[in-house]
Amino acid sequence: MLHIALFQPQIAPNTGNIIRLAANNGCRLHIIEPMGFDFEEKKLRRAGLDYHDLANVSRYPDYAHFFQAMAGRRIYAITTKGSRFYHQVSYQSDDVLLFGSETSGLPDSVRDSLPAEQKIRIPMQAGARSLNLSNSVAIVSYEAWRQLQFAGGV
Repeated sequence: MLHIALFQPQIAPNTGNIIRLAANNGCRLHIIEPMGFDFEEKKLRRAGLDYHDLANVSRYPDYAHFFQAMAGRRIYAITTKGSRFYHQVSYQSDDVLLFGSETSGLPDSVRDSLPAEQKIRIPMQAGARSLNLSNSVAIVSYEAWRQLQFAGGV
């Protein structure tokens, strides 16, 4: 099972969309706090619809607790400062796809804790700032799942 991790997400509807995505692609979702909204917020529930109960979601008080829980797994930081494109990775079933917050991405301390080959990016046009978080999660998680032959999918 692949893992999706959100570092301090700020926008409830994005997280709701990602909960729905994780319920559909079988990824386990990890949320690293603090969040910019209440986990019970109406916008989160609306975006996640009735998928919240189908998704496998864990929450961590900070990055240190998350990092400890992920011991032994490869963590890929998806960042505009990545050294290679997301499709150039040979994903394994227990890999972690780490995404930064909508407002500030991943902090330098988190990016610097990972080897250069585990910092990957989604190609964009020159001058573009970033993609929507839930779109980015969909792009990378489905590529990883595709490489794993859509294991468990129908």
